[in-house]
Amino acid sequence: MSASAAEKIPAGVASGGQLLHVAPDAELYSDGAESVSFYKVVSGLVRTCKFRSDGRRQIDAFYLPGDAFGFEDGGRHRLSAEAVCEAYVVAYRWRGSEAMSPADAALAPQLLSLALQGMRRAQDHALLLGRRSASQKVAAFLTDMIDRSVNDDVVELAMSRQDIADYLGLTIETVSRTLSQLERDEMIALPSARRVRVQDRLGLRHLSS
Repeated sequence: MSASAAEKIPAGVASGGQLLHVAPDAELYSDGAESVSFYKVVSGLVRTCKFRSDGRRQIDAFYLPGDAFGFEDGGRHRLSAEAVCEAYVVAYRWRGSEAMSPADAALAPQLLSLALQGMRRAQDHALLLGRRSASQKVAAFLTDMIDRSVNDDVVELAMSRQDIADYLGLTIETVSRTLSQLERDEMIALPSARRVRVQDRLGLRHLSS
């Protein structure tokens, strides 16, 4: 664990948790595994996904620093969680109410807020996969990444084009064509495959809606 990673742990939220290092594409937990912890991203990017019987992958969500995930209403995980790139996450073990400390009680409202935030994103994703064109889906994805980015003008995409395609229910070829079209329309610029510079924020947001 590097000192810089440890310094990024949010004060208070990390108390009682265990800092974990997850290598790129390594699995944090698998679909069907016993749910004994929930997690919060410190650095890097985590994806949750499900593999279908035909081998296809559906990405459910991307989690950035500050996001929490792994909340389950049953005893087992319904998705797999993997690091997209090198990531540090804090794992918090579930404890019964009889073992709850005053610090746990003080943290409960924040955990509820994080869980509800994840639920809202899941609902937004379900709507995103509905009857929308490829350009609307990609624009909505970029708009979401912009809203969650620390930089208002440039988005660094840690995920691959295939990740984006599996998240949006599109092919990688469609994602690449749509990004190129958005660049030709001067809504975005693509200095590199993983960097997106926003040129027409209002136009992108209007297209996404």
